[in-house]
Amino acid sequence: MKNNSHIPSKAEIKKLYESYVEYFTIVMENIIDILHAEIKLNAQPTYKSRVKSFNSYYKKILRLKPEETKGADSLVLLTDMMGIRMICAFLEDMQLGLEQIKQIFEIKEIEVKGAEKKFSEFGYESIHVLIKIPDSCKPPIELFEGLQPLGDNLVCEIQIRTILQDAWAEVEHELIYKTEFNPLDTPLRRKLASLNAMLTLADITFQEIRDYQSRIQKELEVRRHSFYDIADNLIDEKPKEKEKDINRFTPNVNGTIDEMLINALHAHNAGNLEEAVTIYTKILEAINPNDKTIIAVIRKHRGMAYFSMNNFDAALQDFDISLQYDPKAFRTYYYKGIVCAIQKNYEWAIQNYTKSLEINEFQAHTYFRRAMAYFEIQEYEKSMNDLNNALNLGMPAQDCKVLQEKLTKQFGLSV
Repeated sequence: MKNNSHIPSKAEIKKLYESYVEYFTIVMENIIDILHAEIKLNAQPTYKSRVKSFNSYYKKILRLKPEETKGADSLVLLTDMMGIRMICAFLEDMQLGLEQIKQIFEIKEIEVKGAEKKFSEFGYESIHVLIKIPDSCKPPIELFEGLQPLGDNLVCEIQIRTILQDAWAEVEHELIYKTEFNPLDTPLRRKLASLNAMLTLADITFQEIRDYQSRIQKELEVRRHSFYDIADNLIDEKPKEKEKDINRFTPNVNGTIDEMLINALHAHNAGNLEEAVTIYTKILEAINPNDKTIIAVIRKHRGMAYFSMNNFDAALQDFDISLQYDPKAFRTYYYKGIVCAIQKNYEWAIQNYTKSLEINEFQAHTYFRRAMAYFEIQEYEKSMNDLNNALNLGMPAQDCKVLQEKLTKQFGLSV
């Protein structure tokens, strides 16, 4: 007959396990501090942590490590006693976060949960990473009465999920793992499978929207800098031929408004200005006349394209209409001021630069260009004040050198 003395005492195991809870909590807090400091994503993740409940721990060691549990006088280790969730905004951030975790910690194991499941099955994808606990994250064991060192086999599990994946995991735990399904539950299973599919689709859609916004932002940056380069060349009266990037391409014009905007920006940045104007015009014809924000944006872009074509009157007309729909668009006032300065209408340029600064006073380049305009109408003191403001806001000193030398000469000062 089997000796009952070999049957583990649940009460003793519970007492031992719970004596380590405070220790585990401090370890996880230290790991999360490292994650906060080292993980760098565009949308910073949030973190949750938990020490595995004793009941879950007890069931698992009896199932997975029954022999080790019998008569053990030290804590039986599991890989998920300490769990941290790193919750990301987008699918892309999960992989980026994983790569950064690899650089920070010694990795014991990586597993992608749910990747093999179909939508009709329960489970939602997340990345589980087992890390070795760095010595710097372990508080001195002697500070905890009665605890024995756990050795180098102690690990912490970091689960990497999106916000939606985390929400699903919380609901799944309540609806599935805390109950027992039976054959009569088939309609409920279908509903849950449908929700699982919708959440997955939502994550994919969010990522697609983010990718689209990133593409738009890159195109806008290229277009904006191109505008400034042309303005500098015209103001300096040193026109240069625009270099076309032979690696760029312009997709066709068909598609949604979003696709047309991408196409217009491609054409604009590639120097295909007439094509860009054509697409901008088609967008304006296609959108609802009540969509003020969209009209303001497209008019601004088309005005910049007209500017690049040296069609300054058409550019000013588009900028004016854009401002009617969005009177708080400080960059549009700035662009309009540049056009006026090129036309040597410095008083009007100053008025537009001033309106731009009234909306957003932290614009180094706007102060600099208003300083240039003030210099042209011999308002040297105002020009110097604006130049100092531009420098204080981070305008590169090298870019200000020529105007600074002209001003010091006017004031009779040595450089």
